[in-house]
Amino acid sequence: MSSWSATASPLPLLFRRRSSGEIRNLASVSSSILPAFGTVVDEAHLQLKKFVIAPYDRRYRWWQAFLVVLVIFSAWASPFELAFKKVATGSLLPVDLVVDAFFAVDIILTFFVAYLDKSTYLLVLDHKKIALRYVTRIYFPLDVASTLPFQVIYRIFTGNMHHRQVFGFINMLRLWRLRRVSELFKSTNQPMFFRWGFGAQVTLFAVHSSGCFYFWMATHHKQAKDTWIGSQINDFEHRSIWLCYTYSIYWATVTLTTVGYGDLHAVNFGEKIFSIFYMLFNIGLFAYLVGNMTNLVVHSAVRTLFMRDAINEIFRYASKNRLPEGLKEQMLAHMQLKFKTAELQQEEVLEDLPKAIRSSISHHLFRKTVEKTYLFKGVSEHLTVQLISEMKAEYFPPKVDIILQNEIPTDFYILVNGALDVLKYKNGTEQFLSKLGSADLLGEIGVFFNIPQPFTVRTKKLSQVIRISHQSFKQIVQSQNEDSKIIIKNFIEYLKDLKQEVREEIPFLTELLDDLNIEHIQPNEPVNYQGEANMEETSETFTPGPIPMRVIIHGHHPDEGDTNGKLIHLPKSMEELLKLAEKKFGKRGSTVVMADGSQVEELNALRDNDRLFIF
Repeated sequence: MSSWSATASPLPLLFRRRSSGEIRNLASVSSSILPAFGTVVDEAHLQLKKFVIAPYDRRYRWWQAFLVVLVIFSAWASPFELAFKKVATGSLLPVDLVVDAFFAVDIILTFFVAYLDKSTYLLVLDHKKIALRYVTRIYFPLDVASTLPFQVIYRIFTGNMHHRQVFGFINMLRLWRLRRVSELFKSTNQPMFFRWGFGAQVTLFAVHSSGCFYFWMATHHKQAKDTWIGSQINDFEHRSIWLCYTYSIYWATVTLTTVGYGDLHAVNFGEKIFSIFYMLFNIGLFAYLVGNMTNLVVHSAVRTLFMRDAINEIFRYASKNRLPEGLKEQMLAHMQLKFKTAELQQEEVLEDLPKAIRSSISHHLFRKTVEKTYLFKGVSEHLTVQLISEMKAEYFPPKVDIILQNEIPTDFYILVNGALDVLKYKNGTEQFLSKLGSADLLGEIGVFFNIPQPFTVRTKKLSQVIRISHQSFKQIVQSQNEDSKIIIKNFIEYLKDLKQEVREEIPFLTELLDDLNIEHIQPNEPVNYQGEANMEETSETFTPGPIPMRVIIHGHHPDEGDTNGKLIHLPKSMEELLKLAEKKFGKRGSTVVMADGSQVEELNALRDNDRLFIF
């Protein structure tokens, strides 16, 4: 009885030697990519320098959201104070000073906020680079100019608090803060209805600003009666501020909506010029609002139309081909799930992203699930990262078959969430064997033994799974000697714990477990096999290289009808094959034929799972 060499992989059926140059260093990639997706970045992840703020830190994002509320106040107060100068030096002055103080704090904080380098996708943490970047951009002087309380500074140096006209226009610099709102919409993928709401807010701001400017024009005309409001209200400059503001908003609204009752209208030349440009602006704003509303309705209607057409196609196809009712229901359920979870389809969302970003996202979403899977317990983090980067996520609706019994094994799956049933078709009936939950594997038995899938796996409710192909799994694990030992040991332990009725449905499993002596397997020692499916029959020690081919041998002529056979690794020569058959069946053969009666002359013409009859 021969043994495995100390450097040999314990999974010769699955893995080949792989170049060490293919090993990925995803640790550095993860630290640079995660911030781009809004992940909370803290000191534990990026080891930030002292007094450096991560731009996607949750607390800093809440601070930015709070400033947006103050921006809305500034957008309302600036035109209002321009038109009604009394409030600028009265009730609104303390509020303005408090708001300016918050924005002054934000300017200071900006000197400590790290930024993402667009060329390297790494966070820049150097204080000098952060400060230089902010000071040299146009944002800095405009932020300062929109924050300084010029009226208070004027009073400190002159001793009086007169509201000079220039201060009204200087206060309009606060509208620069509106850029924060536009950046909010650029940095987040808002739904259509939210963008339509943003258009409504723009409309309200346009009405407010134009109404205030209308009133400002009236207060600065030489003759008060020759103005739009002077023709309606005598001595309007000394009337209630809110009465005048109501008139201003009224005229701006009827002009924007193109109603034009005629009770208020432009009187002097300046008002007519302003009204012309205001109405031209209204045309563009109206087109924007109508376009957004139409897009919102059409977007929903088109998705519904596509879904209806897809369902009708399924009905027509099922009717023409006379498909069973259960199969038709599975097709409909899958199509409905596709439309309902369109935003959750990982491949559709990530297909255009670089592989490093996709791997980092998969690592963030599925690492805990993979680590809980029995097959990968105890393996290195390096192997886990490589496996996750090759996994694909899929969703399945209830009562849909993920794996069919007797289908060719190409992938195996890990259940992320949901519930599955393992079924067996026997004697024309469907038998329940077991159920699977989160972090359970499905399809791995067919992949490991390279046999048709022994069971059908069906969803009980909406389930998400991640899958990895047989070929990708082999390529990743074949160079990981210690990890492959752990994997094969975990797999054998799992097979030993299977129910007896499940074991009986898997070819060769009972015989394999009887022959396998797993007590001698140690994590740092060579793995010794004593079964017929592990090349122990050959006199040579296995070393890493090409995957040995597996065949099933029978000790009789194919016409005799006996299907019992032995799964072996194909030896290097015909003579070794005959000796191995003599050892297994107790008689010496001289002829090797296939199931169709053709005689085998060259072993390299054979393929995996071929049946050979030796007599």
